[in-house]
Amino acid sequence: MSLMGQMMHMPLLISSLLTHAARHNGDVEIVSKRVEGDMHRTTWSEVELRSRKLAQALARLGLKAGERVGTLAWNGYRHLEIYYGVSGSELICHTVNPRLFPQQVAWIINDAEDKVLFVDLNILPLIEKLIPSLPTVKAVVVMVARSHMPAETAIPNLLCYEELIEAEDGHYTWPQFDENTAASICYTSGTTGNPKGAVYSNRSTVLHAYAAALPDAMSVSTVDTVLPVVPMFHVNAWGLPYSGALIGCKLVLPGHHLDGASLYDLFEKEKVTFSAGVPTIWLGLINHVKQNNLKFSTFKRTVVGGAACPPAMIRTLEDEFGVQVIHAWGMTEMSPLGTLGRLKSKHADLPVEAQHRLLEKQGKVIYGVDMRIVDAEGQVLPWDGKTSGDLEVRGHWVISSYFKVDKSPLHDGWFPTGDVATIDADGYMQVTDRSKDVIKSGGEWISSIDLENVAMGHPAVHEAAAIAAFHPKWDERPLLVVVKKPGAEVTREEILAFYDGKIPKWQLPDDVVFTDEIPHTATGKIYKLKLREQFKDHNLPTV
Repeated sequence: MSLMGQMMHMPLLISSLLTHAARHNGDVEIVSKRVEGDMHRTTWSEVELRSRKLAQALARLGLKAGERVGTLAWNGYRHLEIYYGVSGSELICHTVNPRLFPQQVAWIINDAEDKVLFVDLNILPLIEKLIPSLPTVKAVVVMVARSHMPAETAIPNLLCYEELIEAEDGHYTWPQFDENTAASICYTSGTTGNPKGAVYSNRSTVLHAYAAALPDAMSVSTVDTVLPVVPMFHVNAWGLPYSGALIGCKLVLPGHHLDGASLYDLFEKEKVTFSAGVPTIWLGLINHVKQNNLKFSTFKRTVVGGAACPPAMIRTLEDEFGVQVIHAWGMTEMSPLGTLGRLKSKHADLPVEAQHRLLEKQGKVIYGVDMRIVDAEGQVLPWDGKTSGDLEVRGHWVISSYFKVDKSPLHDGWFPTGDVATIDADGYMQVTDRSKDVIKSGGEWISSIDLENVAMGHPAVHEAAAIAAFHPKWDERPLLVVVKKPGAEVTREEILAFYDGKIPKWQLPDDVVFTDEIPHTATGKIYKLKLREQFKDHNLPTV
């Protein structure tokens, strides 16, 4: 018979992160740029008190354990209080992306059966339009003080956030319950079919927060000032609101002000050392800094994920601005962290270019996640850095099923990610494409990411996307869609010539088209489906 450990049993609950932050780093600041237009300053201890008051208010509104509470809000201290006040009181926090199509927003709220919605003031018009089609929603709370509440509204039960908080005394003890209890739901972006809900547990969220903060992951500590550019409605801001409490660092929350000028101003004024966001955000920030001949005084590290980070962007941030780029990969179904680009000790003596090539990959797994690549028949493929296959994952914060979907997505106990990747002998994974975005030319696969990365290295290119265009002989051939930098001039021929020696000749795009804008999904990724529809009738000159 096994001998059991004789340790205290303390469930891994989200509330424990906040009580730790309040008790041991209670005076550390949380700074928010509010929708109201001003800057707001609070502390971890104040956030913990107000989160307890919010938990009391939710009970007073009649919510019961397991019921869902929706948010449509930007990054700010009130949203942080909702994260903890909801999940800490055995309710489920459901962050809704307000950038989705209105019909998708309504579908997601109805699928989750949200009982209460917390809404930022500038997102309220969306809910006013949708409220007749949201039968489960009993109350809508506007995240402002009474002085900013709208004079008129079409919403029958409209409540004021600050009044809810002020009505409570805060004499509330966080309940203890099973750590496997659901804590939050995030929905996939649903570019094909309806979005699907990933239900995270208290346990998985706390473990993810631990792992994310590790030196080989985001490497954040209490001495950092962290600004999550990634929205709190996008996979819980990659776990930073939880890791932030775990380490007790200063958080800077930018609200909806994500343009280059606003971000740079916040970075400098609040002495930000660490940030995280998708590549499109960094494009805007880099352009602002370059055009105004600026530098960063404290900003030292950033995690870039959500889409492949072009090597040219990594080089610009590191070489010109001294900002270390940690290339990351993950997905909603993974809470989201899976791999991060970090060197091993054996790579310390490699030439700089060889180190760069390693760091341009999506990186190696952190403890808590495992991965493999398989072929179409499900056979496991070798880790040789050349063989590509379907990427599958499993781990402590990887879903086993979707909300309200009976059929398991798992394949032999592994979750199929939909990405095509290679893994080298040292375990470094490189996504070569989404399986639906691979360009299949005459039986051979061409990586759209490889083509985009080369194009992004051209000094005149602001953004580039490679998609498949119909070809009668080869089935598909690459078409490159390019947005030029402001004031830059470049021709199709110059772009194609730029590929010389950088890719095999047969992978060269058959054509280049210039456009004013490339469409993006609600989570900031290039919207390849829309691009393919837009150019479905494009006649390649090679036909």
